[in-house]
Amino acid sequence: MTLFCNVKGFCQDIVQALVAPLQEELKLDPTPIAHRTHGLTPGNLTKYDARIAAIDYTLAHDDGISLRNLDQAQVILLGVSRCGKTPTSLYLAMQFGIRAANYPFIADDMDNLVLPASLKPLQHKLFGLTINAERLAAIREERRENSRYASMRQCRMEVAEVEALYRRNQIPWINSTIIQ
Repeated sequence: MTLFCNVKGFCQDIVQALVAPLQEELKLDPTPIAHRTHGLTPGNLTKYDARIAAIDYTLAHDDGISLRNLDQAQVILLGVSRCGKTPTSLYLAMQFGIRAANYPFIADDMDNLVLPASLKPLQHKLFGLTINAERLAAIREERRENSRYASMRQCRMEVAEVEALYRRNQIPWINSTIIQ
């Protein structure tokens, strides 16, 4: 920090301003270690790398963007648009290093909702999300106000169809309404 403070102008060490009160309260001296970002140590570097790889995989397989390498997914989340697939997938990747793909069922799928052929061989990895139609309509209304997409009728129909698909195919599922 000294190097930067030798130039003319205002200089404030914001890190020390945050650390000093903690140091005083905890009665501990900080022991800074260079290159120890995210608490990395030689012992947990592999675990960190696996989490980063899981995040990369999850982002590449968000909302059915890519159906390639789905066999590498540890879990494939299914559900209607805006039921929480993406945040759940990212949470699993970031917190646990789980390679999570997610696949959306959209309005066009609802006329004849069947499990896509690309997912059938991976049925043991499938997990469904559902949501109360009222909550879904409220979320969608924020995104596309006064649209068919956000209508209560559309939301009820999509949720009912997806839940029926889960039952027909014996896919375990959970209602994400109270979790969001």
